[in-house]
Amino acid sequence: MMSSNNMECSAKAKEEEEITKISLMRSLVETQDPSSKEVDDMTMRRFLRARELDVEKASSMFLKYLKWRRSFVPNGFISPSELTHEIQQNKMFLQGSDKKGRPISVLLAARHFQHNGGLDEFKRTPFSLFSLSGCDNLDINLLFG
Repeated sequence: MMSSNNMECSAKAKEEEEITKISLMRSLVETQDPSSKEVDDMTMRRFLRARELDVEKASSMFLKYLKWRRSFVPNGFISPSELTHEIQQNKMFLQGSDKKGRPISVLLAARHFQHNGGLDEFKRTPFSLFSLSGCDNLDINLLFG
């Protein structure tokens, strides 16, 4: 059984390793995509954790994400006027928060009628409403700790 001191040392070591790898990832990614300088460390950390702290895999995944985001959200945001049908049908809403304080989002796919907006508009709905509701401004550490 680990003592609390050993656990604290282990947590600090993991934190230091993540910080080091975030720096490595940032330098690798910024050489390939200068626009990534605007991305904060917590976002980089999410990608590193998703790839078990493998800098190369996380960097590759992150660069693909940036490319997708530029094509999916070319202006940096999706205007509510682009989603009038989706918003009117109340397909997505926030439903309080869980025990850790993270927002709970509910998406009702059954309320999607393709003739009222199409598949592209439907795919953009969760992303857009997440942003419109202000969830994108929440502390990322709170969301993904």
